[in-house]
Amino acid sequence: MLGMAQAQDKAPPKDLVQYIRDARKSGLTDSQIQQNAVKVGWPAALVSEAIANPPGDAKPVSNGPPSPATPEAAPARPANPAVATWEPANNPASLTTMTRPDSGTKTAAPAPAPAPEAERLKTASSPGVSEDYRIGEGDVLQISVMGEPTASVPSAMVRTDGKITMPLIKEIAVSGLTPTELEKTITEQLSKMIRVPDVTVIVAQSNSQRVFMIGAVKKEGPLHYTYRMSVIQAISEAGGLTDYAKRKRIYVIRNENGRQFQFPFDYDAVMKGQRMEMNRTLEPGDTVVVPK
Repeated sequence: MLGMAQAQDKAPPKDLVQYIRDARKSGLTDSQIQQNAVKVGWPAALVSEAIANPPGDAKPVSNGPPSPATPEAAPARPANPAVATWEPANNPASLTTMTRPDSGTKTAAPAPAPAPEAERLKTASSPGVSEDYRIGEGDVLQISVMGEPTASVPSAMVRTDGKITMPLIKEIAVSGLTPTELEKTITEQLSKMIRVPDVTVIVAQSNSQRVFMIGAVKKEGPLHYTYRMSVIQAISEAGGLTDYAKRKRIYVIRNENGRQFQFPFDYDAVMKGQRMEMNRTLEPGDTVVVPK
């Protein structure tokens, strides 16, 4: 049973597997796939493992082994340099790839000392919600006040007026705040009634921020925008392209200050490591259109 669990832990994420399958369909060698996948943002070690041990029907090509993986452990949220060049003001550390922190990637660093209860609660928050996530209408929050169960809220949905109700504080405006900003706001208000309150805010359900997928993708409709996904990540989250997709004519629609903008995206070029500036970071409300 232990061996089976370890094998499951090492299984590559399905979005990376899909990426490799599409690249092989495009005629790329393993070495090219390795190089391009790292450019897109996946850790080199994880890419090498997925190429060397493909699950299911993902068969490796025979024209050369993949580039050797780097010995250093890959970070859980690697930066995507192509996205950072499109928006220089972004903090690269906040950019995420399709490899989530719970993807099973192993690190060589020693295990940290056990965190206090408050820190464990904070690290248990929704794994896909980034630190700069803005709370919005329809989101469900879990608010814990350490040692004060009567002041805590196990589940609170943000109303259409952008507020929630809490014990002691009553109504509090939360829409537009990050979880960290809301923690500070609640702490300030509770400090009038509780000595040194220790507040943790968790986004239990993210319902307010979405991007939309239309056309020749396997799963049309809205996607929860829980991390700063790029165009190619959104396509992967939607199950990938169908056989009828016009891969070179994909575009992103964005409405900003009453104006509509369109950004082209060439799927084949990006998969080959070209035109990486097209693989821009999406914003909540964006629509990715894949013509048939």
